[in-house]
Amino acid sequence: MTKRFDQIIVGGGVMGASIAYELSKRGYHVLLLEENIIAGEASSAAAGMLGVQMEFEQDSPLFRFAKESRDLYSRLAKDLLEESGIDIQLIEKGALKLVYHQDEIDDLKRIASFQTQQKVEAKVISPASIPEKELATDFYAALYCPTEGQVSAPHVTKAFAKAAEHYGAVIQEQTKVQDILSENGKVKGVKTDEKVYTAESVIMTCGFKSSHFSRYVNQLTPVKGECLSVVTEKPLIQSTIFTEGCYLVPKRGNRIIIGATSKPNQTDKNVKVASVLHLLSRAKQILPALNQATIEEAWAGVRPLTKDGLPYLGEVPGVSGLYVATGHYRNGILLAPRTSTFLADIVEGKQVNQTYLEAFSLKRESIISV
Repeated sequence: MTKRFDQIIVGGGVMGASIAYELSKRGYHVLLLEENIIAGEASSAAAGMLGVQMEFEQDSPLFRFAKESRDLYSRLAKDLLEESGIDIQLIEKGALKLVYHQDEIDDLKRIASFQTQQKVEAKVISPASIPEKELATDFYAALYCPTEGQVSAPHVTKAFAKAAEHYGAVIQEQTKVQDILSENGKVKGVKTDEKVYTAESVIMTCGFKSSHFSRYVNQLTPVKGECLSVVTEKPLIQSTIFTEGCYLVPKRGNRIIIGATSKPNQTDKNVKVASVLHLLSRAKQILPALNQATIEEAWAGVRPLTKDGLPYLGEVPGVSGLYVATGHYRNGILLAPRTSTFLADIVEGKQVNQTYLEAFSLKRESIISV
């Protein structure tokens, strides 16, 4: 049995859900296929940081793309609440990057200067000026970015999916795509265990599992990250805290997410004792009051990383109508809003930013694989 759609999206993480939302909102008949459940992989494991200024230290196409994406979240939070009934828990309380060596202060000043030139607020402050009074003050300085924010990653992904359904998208969980069908250099649809679905366009958004379609995408490395969460009796911090090898993300209900390890080429979801001990030890040095916190849970997710660290966004060379959105590594939640509008514009044949098109093109695979 064959069913026809305008676009078929393979993968129900934040990329697939956001693109399904954007395309269905534009009036297309969209099918989203997920082999497990929506937000069941890396999108639910993420801490949800919108860390443009914490992540990027110099100008680049990805920095500008990320900044544009973060700027979409304020309006998006309201739209998704109205269209899906889900609160994505947007918190805009800033972020701090702490440094523990005096020779790192010049780097912080350089980053702050660059970001100020890009019209985003950033300044270097001393421990005495820190707005978070529970932090240990054994660091030399901090980069303070008051406009940084965060969201609940599972809520964002589920809100995108629910809002897509609101606009008529069809979402099927527990449906594994066995193959992508093409003929004479043109995509035709996909084959699942039970059915064939046809469409003018197919978009692969299945994270590191895009490597399952390695004839199209073959430069992805899975990177396992382990996190844990604790609950405190009272709020200890409002800002997200970054240091080398550890971050603290305060959530509603006095929860704090502590992360994350980075283990390339590991795809299991087991959380190692050594990883938890390392993260807790580092977190306690930053925030001593965590000694009295209660451990809530620990988990792991697997993120897709490209060789040059830039995502793959665009049409697959040689297969008309087949598109990819993957390789966002640890910035998937941050980059999802802009990725969805960018991909939707490409699918529609609209004019898009040429710098982004070239920077994120799959055609660069032949260059970076050398």
